[in-house]
Amino acid sequence: MDCVICCTTPILPILKPPRNTICAACYEGARTVIALMDNLAIDSSDEKGVAVRVRSNNNSLQLSTSTSIKASPSFSCQPHQPLANLPKWMINMKEIEEELNEKISFLSGFISLFRQQILTDIKLKPGNDEPPIPAHRALLASRSEIFKNMLDSDDACKTPASDTISFQELSHEELECLLEFLYCGSLTTEKIERHVYSLAIAADKYEIPYLLKFCERRMLTSLDSSNALDVLEVSDVCSNTTLKESALSFIVKNMEDVVFSHKYDAFASKNPHLGLEITRAYFIDSKSRRN
Repeated sequence: MDCVICCTTPILPILKPPRNTICAACYEGARTVIALMDNLAIDSSDEKGVAVRVRSNNNSLQLSTSTSIKASPSFSCQPHQPLANLPKWMINMKEIEEELNEKISFLSGFISLFRQQILTDIKLKPGNDEPPIPAHRALLASRSEIFKNMLDSDDACKTPASDTISFQELSHEELECLLEFLYCGSLTTEKIERHVYSLAIAADKYEIPYLLKFCERRMLTSLDSSNALDVLEVSDVCSNTTLKESALSFIVKNMEDVVFSHKYDAFASKNPHLGLEITRAYFIDSKSRRN
């Protein structure tokens, strides 16, 4: 028997591992299930679960449990084992998901106030003399400590009599996307793809952690040779270590595609310190591979 779980991994007789051994695929699946159960705290103090221990033995994966498992394609869980309650936990998770969706739908009602300009009490002016966008002081203050401090400042530093705040670094469309995210917590894929860099910089400047994390995830999942330099530049402006390390690592692994691209010359002249970091990272990687 090659694997006590799936029994599908063919191994030459001379290389057969000991009994109660599982293949790599089943091992990863077991780790995933165990991690899920741990995260959901499904092991209550009065329950007796299956004690699963995986150990290395002559480069093989061996499974030992507190209960005996027969060498068959599947095995049944006893009522006292945590896996027996998995359907109930899945139902609970489904109920939690539905409740969260209802809560999101309820809270997203704020966006109608923004789109219909209901009871707005402040205007945000983008750069290039574009028309201002009406908004609500209370919501801005609740989303950003920077906005809160700006709106709660003393008489000497208050906003002008026209109740307008200027955002010279943002275009009208970028500022509108920023406000839309502040009101509803999400953006369409098209908008986030078009403005992810400017939104990330604005999130860092005005201390909006959730938006910054949102943009960071988007940049990491879409990282490729065409945008690696842009991501590196944004990471430097925002002092984002995670983004910078990921961008540098990608550039080093795809050095030829990135360095000989049409945008690298402009990037290097604008960001000489980042060009130096790329060079150093490349030589460090080359040295480590030689060693």
